[in-house]
Amino acid sequence: MKNKSQTLGHIIALFQSNERVEQLHLDPQGIMGDKHYGKDQNRSLLITAKHSYDMAQEREIALQTGDLGENILVDFNPYSLKPGTQLQMGESIIEITQMSTLCKSLTALDSRLPKLLKHDRGIFAKVIKAGVINSTDPVIIINR
Repeated sequence: MKNKSQTLGHIIALFQSNERVEQLHLDPQGIMGDKHYGKDQNRSLLITAKHSYDMAQEREIALQTGDLGENILVDFNPYSLKPGTQLQMGESIIEITQMSTLCKSLTALDSRLPKLLKHDRGIFAKVIKAGVINSTDPVIIINR
């Protein structure tokens, strides 16, 4: 039995090679023009929740959106989504592949970040269907 699609929330911001953009163009290799394009399909997109920035702010750690290295910042907490979950964003369909690993570059922002965001930095995804994602698109779960 197929699950009905459901809107989980919306995109807040998009980033390509650490620069904020209004659109991302995706194909099976990842984000076209991004510095990670074609390197590891299972880690071609990093989705981060506003929740992660809120956690840092509660600890008085000053971060700007994009500082966590995300490609897609969303207004809901996606960290409980299991690998294999598919999401539609704009014309594209992506599939969750794994939780994000902590990057040691986070310590350059604040030495407390790796421990604070151990399970809340983001989730990786791969592209299932190519297309354009806009910075105002909803995020729709299409299977669990």
